[in-house]
Amino acid sequence: MLKSMTGFGRCEISEDGKKISVEMKSVNHRYCEIGLRMPKKLNYFEASIRNIIKQYANRGKIDVFLTYEDELEGVSGIRYNREVAQTYIGYIRSMAEEFGLSGDVSATSIARMPDVFVSDESLADEEKLASLVERAVTGACEKFVETRITEGEHLKQDIFEKLDGLLEGVSFIEKRSPAIQEEYRAKLLAKIEEVLGDTKVDQSVLATELVVFADKICTDEETVRLRAHIKNMKETLNVAQNVGRKLDFIAQEMNREANTILSKANDIQVSDTAINLKTEIEKIREQIQNIE
Repeated sequence: MLKSMTGFGRCEISEDGKKISVEMKSVNHRYCEIGLRMPKKLNYFEASIRNIIKQYANRGKIDVFLTYEDELEGVSGIRYNREVAQTYIGYIRSMAEEFGLSGDVSATSIARMPDVFVSDESLADEEKLASLVERAVTGACEKFVETRITEGEHLKQDIFEKLDGLLEGVSFIEKRSPAIQEEYRAKLLAKIEEVLGDTKVDQSVLATELVVFADKICTDEETVRLRAHIKNMKETLNVAQNVGRKLDFIAQEMNREANTILSKANDIQVSDTAINLKTEIEKIREQIQNIE
């Protein structure tokens, strides 16, 4: 389904005294830009977190906030590594004897040495934390995608309504074109008769003038292409996902045709309609900027 780049998702998981909370929100962006804010303890999982998010989002500026609480963290086991401490003491005393230094060794100085005291956390605890993080991030992503899909459907409906309005404008221009030529012919005859009086009008000259005028204001090619672009955009909107860039390109082509129609317009009604077309196309482009 069509997805907006605006979304929000939140998930919280608690298990064995550990709690992971994940909150994510996004706005439109040309690429997929992920910003992570989380405790240092979870930095190890950053790559896996990013990989999970990229499975659910292809574009957008996504801000992700993770919090971690461990009720047992203050009483987690710490193990005294006697063998390591004994090795340090032996080396220090050997150095003192070799260089004639004081051989005093305090417990405080030895305690500061690496690996004398180590956390008693096991590999199983790390794997459990990794599982919690993965489940919490996945849960937040799923809710995040749900809001993006809901918003995407609203955007799709709004764009479809605007496209139907564009078709009405195109139909008006197509119907108005023959009338413009007839009105021009009548004005031209009136002007000639005003200048020449009862003198007979050269029909070949009149026909040539009308052909030149008709070619000058003809927008058949533009309206046909504009209809094709509108149809293409509707079909693209029904594609499942990742259509934002293509829709933006189609909107640019639609705007180009509307500009050409406006430049050829020699009639106030056609000019007003072309301006309305450009205005609605710009609104559509603004909406498309929010589509993934």
